[in-house]
Amino acid sequence: MPLLARTVLTPLTINVRRGAVADLAAILADQRISAGGDVAVVVGPGQGQQIADLLRPSLDSADIFTVAGGTLDAALELAEKLRARSYDAVVGIGGGKTIDTAKYAATRYGIPMVSVATSLSNDGIASPTASLDHDGIRGSYGVHIPIAVVVDLDFVEKGPERHSRAGIAEMVSNISALADWDLARDVRGEPVDGLAVTLARISAEAVLNHPGDMSDDGFVALLADGLITSGLAMAVCGSTRPVSGGCHEISHAIDITLGGRALHAEQVGVGALFCTFLREDGVRLAQLNEVLRRHNLPRLPADLGLSPDEFVDVVRYAPRTRPDRYTILEHLDLSADQIRRRLADYVDAVGD
Repeated sequence: MPLLARTVLTPLTINVRRGAVADLAAILADQRISAGGDVAVVVGPGQGQQIADLLRPSLDSADIFTVAGGTLDAALELAEKLRARSYDAVVGIGGGKTIDTAKYAATRYGIPMVSVATSLSNDGIASPTASLDHDGIRGSYGVHIPIAVVVDLDFVEKGPERHSRAGIAEMVSNISALADWDLARDVRGEPVDGLAVTLARISAEAVLNHPGDMSDDGFVALLADGLITSGLAMAVCGSTRPVSGGCHEISHAIDITLGGRALHAEQVGVGALFCTFLREDGVRLAQLNEVLRRHNLPRLPADLGLSPDEFVDVVRYAPRTRPDRYTILEHLDLSADQIRRRLADYVDAVGD
């Protein structure tokens, strides 16, 4: 992944609440974002168009572009369209694929970007990365973080509940990613950014220990805040290290070798739980297992539709997805037979 800039400003505005979209016109009127209202609004195939229609009366000079697919080609095509006019800002409205497409296109020509999330499925809402598919492989590309972030809980509630619930797995996987970072420091002397660690850990611990669920506005707002904070953690240290370890390597391996079997965050959650088991951290294993169980999220390979043999192959392949990263998977360097034995013990340990 390209090196991310370490000098990064935090978003000017973070607005997470019901009815937050109503404030978007006022946010865009902030002259630090747009002096004349010349903005490009990028929407996806879902609720993004509905939000754009609501905003149209107050954004009469805006151009609206529809994107789909979350591919590098779509982002490059959008970037070329943005060249046709001198825009003050780009507003990405929708789920992760739409926002990542808008982030990449805006970054390509140095245009400030505002993120309006309708789903809480991943930590890309305010991150300095865009996950885009290219030639059948999902890559991570360094981008500028948004200068404003808006999450309207009304639209999150209207969207696919499974997608936003999956964000819980993405959020608590920080615990595993940070343990991998500590391991890399202890074994290889890799530098660790204390502020990035703090941001990633606090947001994960808050979600891990909150008793609410997706029907609780307080919990949903906390989840949104945590995903945004995770993005800032990445911006602070200039890499995805505080939120991505063996857990994400396993998810990327599922995508590459099997074409994906579930939502990215669901795969990451299983990866985080398995990596925690490999570390023999019984306390964290119990905590992560309980929160995934309570929120009805996948915990076993079978929950993702993977056979034991497929999961063994995935774990063997996983380190190849991030050759520069040192995690518990690289540290143990297990053979296929060793993974198979550990997997049987893991199923016994976390299965109900």
